[in-house]
Amino acid sequence: MHIRRIRLRKEYRLKIWLFILTASAFGFIFIPETNRSAFFSFFSKDCRNYQQVFSRKLNDRIPDYIDNARSKGIEKCTDEADIARRISTGQLFRVRNSRYYKVEKMAYSYPYLTRESKKLLKETGKRFRKKVRKDGLIGSGFIITSMTRTTGNLKSLGKKNTNASDNSPHLNGNAFDISYARFHLKKLYVTECDKWYMKEALAEVIWKMREEKKCWATYEKSQGCYHIVSR
Repeated sequence: MHIRRIRLRKEYRLKIWLFILTASAFGFIFIPETNRSAFFSFFSKDCRNYQQVFSRKLNDRIPDYIDNARSKGIEKCTDEADIARRISTGQLFRVRNSRYYKVEKMAYSYPYLTRESKKLLKETGKRFRKKVRKDGLIGSGFIITSMTRTTGNLKSLGKKNTNASDNSPHLNGNAFDISYARFHLKKLYVTECDKWYMKEALAEVIWKMREEKKCWATYEKSQGCYHIVSR
C-alpha cells in the first residue's frame, strides 16, 4: 500500500511537470512575440545592469517654483468642503487608477490635480511605461502617494513629514508625489536589481521632462518619493 502511494505521487509530479513543459512550449509557439517576451519577463530573475543615477539630479527646492505654483494653481483650501468647491468650479480634476499608474489610498491629501498637472502626470506615466516596456518590464507602472492637500491636512502631516511646508505646491493643486520604493510590477520574482532599475528609470523620465521645462522635481530620500511640480 505504501509503495503504491509513492508511485502515485511520482506519477502526479510527472504529470505536473509535463503540463508545465507543454504549456511553455505552446506559449512559445503560438503566443505573439510581444506577449511572449512579457511571459518570459514575468518569470525572469535576470539582473538589469542600470548604472546611471538620475535621482540625485532631481534637486529643485521650494524657492525655485513657489511663485509659479501659486500663480498657476488654485488658492489654498482649508478643508474638504473647499476642495469640493474647487471641483465644482472646474479647478480640480479627479485622478484615478490607470494603465500607467496606481493611486494609493491617501490619508493626508486628495486624489485631485489642476488640469495641467493631471496632463503632466499622465505624460509621465506614458513615458515611464514605454521605457520599462523597452527593457522587458511590460505592463509595469508606478504608485502615486500624494496630491492636493488642505491646510488642515498640512497640520496633521507636519507631525510625520518634516518636508511638509506652508509653501508646499500640494496646497495649490499642482504637485504630486510618486513612490520610488514601491512599484506596480508584473513579475513573479522582484529582485533588488529590478527595484533599483525602476527607481532610476523613473528618475530618468522625470529628469528629461524637467530638462524640457515641463516640471520641477525633488528626490525626497526621507519620504521615499519623487516630488513633482508642474510648470
